[in-house]
Amino acid sequence: MGSTMNVGMVGVGNISKQYLEHFPSLPNLRLTAVADLDTERAAAVAAEQGVLALGVDELLAHDDVDVVLNLTIPAAHADVAARALAAGKHVYGEKPLALSTAEATPVLEQARAAGLRVGSAPDTVLGTGIQTARAALDDGLIGTALGAAVSWSAPGHELWHPAPGFYYQPGGGPLLDMGPYYLTSLVTFFGPVVRVSGSTTRSTRERTIATGPAAGTVLPVDVDTHVVAILEHEGGVVSTVTLSFEVWATQSPLFEVYGTAGTLEVADPNRFSDPVRIATADDRDWRELPVGAGYRDAGRGYGLSDLARAVETDREHRASGDLAFHVLDVMEAITTAGRDHTVVTVGSRVDRPAPVAAGSRPESW
Repeated sequence: MGSTMNVGMVGVGNISKQYLEHFPSLPNLRLTAVADLDTERAAAVAAEQGVLALGVDELLAHDDVDVVLNLTIPAAHADVAARALAAGKHVYGEKPLALSTAEATPVLEQARAAGLRVGSAPDTVLGTGIQTARAALDDGLIGTALGAAVSWSAPGHELWHPAPGFYYQPGGGPLLDMGPYYLTSLVTFFGPVVRVSGSTTRSTRERTIATGPAAGTVLPVDVDTHVVAILEHEGGVVSTVTLSFEVWATQSPLFEVYGTAGTLEVADPNRFSDPVRIATADDRDWRELPVGAGYRDAGRGYGLSDLARAVETDREHRASGDLAFHVLDVMEAITTAGRDHTVVTVGSRVDRPAPVAAGSRPESW
């Protein structure tokens, strides 16, 4: 089954619960320590998990930590990653990789120089949903893919999140918050994006926290909240992407791919195992595809587990820093295109990550 990698978690906020839920199903990961600016919260999580509660510097220096799971707010992603690498630890972080490619570049350079790994969410693309869709596309079930359409929207995270302020600051907004799920999936399907055009805007609607101890607090909005983009992939596929915190209701399809012989209804890339449906030129009635690839029953943490196994077997990990960097580069290009009303060439390139074979389970990695 292989060796176990010891994990130190920095940040025990909302998203940490999903990682903690799935750690028991990942035999090559062992949580050893947690840290958070809220020391009481860190102590409570440490007691629940039977691990150490440490300060961030203590955790980074601890001998019983091999990889740092960086679950801090986006503004701290690059700083914590750089400090983890300087301490000789691999690092896997929540998305986005950093606030900008300028922040992310030295992190990746530092990792390469030290022979360490950088991984990044989303790892949802490793589940059966996106991997089954990828297999269907690679097998030509809808012929040659020509285009894809994404339309994700919500009224705003302040309606459900108890501390949503960072969603409306640099590093947030619908583009950097939800964009990585869809853009990572599109790159996984069709390869890197070479050109981007689009438009972005925001409303003057007041954003008020609806739940939790800060309910009633009005939030400043410093990011665009409605984003529309056209992406040209290296292989010729054209994707249209709409991401918004401004939509109260919609009937737009969430994610579809259009081919010469059919249409694929892609699983929600914010989830691991939603179904995939297909309609073809020969049979235009929608039917669900059987699971054809991906890690079964996956959840957050599978990308980190894949990284740990990749270190052991000396292969590339799938939810990589290079992939996250390209997605960040694309999001910057979308922002620039929207601001300057121009077509932007994307400078970075990345290979499609290796597919995940059908029926894969952690114990078989």
